[in-house]
Amino acid sequence: MKKSILMVLLAGLAFSAANAGEYDISVDRVQIDTGDFNKEGIGYNGASPGPILRFKEGEQVTINVTNNLDEMTSIHWHGLILPFEQDGVPGISFPGIKPGETFTYQFPIVQAGTYWFHSHSGFQEPNGAYGAIVIEPEGREPFRYDREYVVQLTDKHPHSGDRIMRNLKMSADYYNRQQQTVGDFFAESGEKGFMATLKDRMMWGDMRMMKADIEDVQGFTGLINGKGPEQNWTGTFEEGDRIRLRFINSSAMTYFDIRIPGLEMTVVQADGNNVQPVNVDEFRIGVAETYDVIVHIKDKEAYTIFAESMGRSGFARGTLAPEKGMTAEVPELREAPLLTMADMAGHMEHGGMDHGNMNHDDMAGMDHSDMGGNAEMDHSAMGHGSMGQGEGETLPEDPFYAKGSGLMPTASNGGKFLSYADLKAQNPLYEDREPTREIELRLTGNMERYEWSINGTKYEDADPIVLQYGERVRFKFVNETMMTHPMHLHGMWSILDVGEGKWNPLKHVISVAPATTVYMETEVDAPGEWAFHCHLSYHAASGMFRKIVVEGGPDSAVAEGKQSEHQGDES
Repeated sequence: MKKSILMVLLAGLAFSAANAGEYDISVDRVQIDTGDFNKEGIGYNGASPGPILRFKEGEQVTINVTNNLDEMTSIHWHGLILPFEQDGVPGISFPGIKPGETFTYQFPIVQAGTYWFHSHSGFQEPNGAYGAIVIEPEGREPFRYDREYVVQLTDKHPHSGDRIMRNLKMSADYYNRQQQTVGDFFAESGEKGFMATLKDRMMWGDMRMMKADIEDVQGFTGLINGKGPEQNWTGTFEEGDRIRLRFINSSAMTYFDIRIPGLEMTVVQADGNNVQPVNVDEFRIGVAETYDVIVHIKDKEAYTIFAESMGRSGFARGTLAPEKGMTAEVPELREAPLLTMADMAGHMEHGGMDHGNMNHDDMAGMDHSDMGGNAEMDHSAMGHGSMGQGEGETLPEDPFYAKGSGLMPTASNGGKFLSYADLKAQNPLYEDREPTREIELRLTGNMERYEWSINGTKYEDADPIVLQYGERVRFKFVNETMMTHPMHLHGMWSILDVGEGKWNPLKHVISVAPATTVYMETEVDAPGEWAFHCHLSYHAASGMFRKIVVEGGPDSAVAEGKQSEHQGDES
């Protein structure tokens, strides 16, 4: 069972060599072969992805990180509850690790599940600096399985992170390979009429957006455990096995829709936390999220793990098979979705996007056939769970997306697609209590200039968000942009409000779709300074980032928990 930060600090003080694990990691220049292209990147212990770090709940770990680069580096332990000095965010948690130096992280392991680690310096993470973390629980799991595999996804691009950022700043649609053409215009005119189609294009133009603005960066090769589709990572099994697949999305920018044709998946963990089991045919994994699923294979056939990007511009592929070399059919990419006015309706009410000359009269004159048959927006469908829900209202079938959304996920076989509303905690960590206050965070930006922000202010111009130790804060995310944002709070759990009270799930990443309002609550039990940001790499770098300062807490001797004064070279 996971514990609060106070338990983290007490566990750190109670450290003994008997339960310690020591690990060495080097940060290196590496060659990355995707099967489509080769490039130089950054990895750990000579490879990308780096090693799978396996910890045990209750142990104290010591991790010596040696920087073999000619630039500063860092490692952030994504989703781990630990003292803030060990969180690995330069400029917030510590200064970073200089070239040629070794920094020693040391912290207790107070949780179990599937997590990952990555650099928090520049664009080293999208350049290859990432790896997996598997933590064995102290007690028995509430589900059984015969074998397990980490399935770590990423979107490897032939361009470096710095080059991608420069190109996006030069032209935000630089990597958009699904822009609508003149041919699309005339085809749609034949279906909806010339004037309606012209008005539609003019409105999107006034918003300085395109219907295809779903993925910022296309042209990547999807990898599973460092292997491209043609290289075909394969996990073997015996007939009758129950296999635990630990999915981790380590992408810079890509959401993946995951299915294994012919197999039902049982979701048992979300972001490292046990959930009440949910049987699904497909699920969407946001950037930086993790999901653990179990599949029961009763024959000796091969099965394809197919991870298709949300914008249908690329995919990752692997195989489960009785023996190496066996393959199964690889599905075709489905038709690329397009944003609709249902996705964008929320922006008519907010000032987050720079919409040019757009106004409500323009909206009134639109042909709303694009809204999936809903001439009026049902705004009760725009939130998670009980968000925006009045007395007597019922929850929408899928509260993650607006009705008529071009992003509405559906399983390829017409079966069950996982929704956040399906996630319920297995064993609640916190008592369900009223929040002490609410903080609104509007997710804002300008696609044309490729600027991203929170409450209209970029990170470098913003004051920190100050919280008080012991309070329970309710965060209200209002997404005023056309993009889906995976919001990641460091150091503390995010309790996602799906309308289930104490059974609301714990997560470390909350996805917020366009035109939706999402609520989460946080027990403020971690003294120190923490990062809070969109986990899309180029959004965080463009300003969708905040510092959280938690004041108060246990007395300084405990709260500081210096972990032997940051052993090693800290600079």
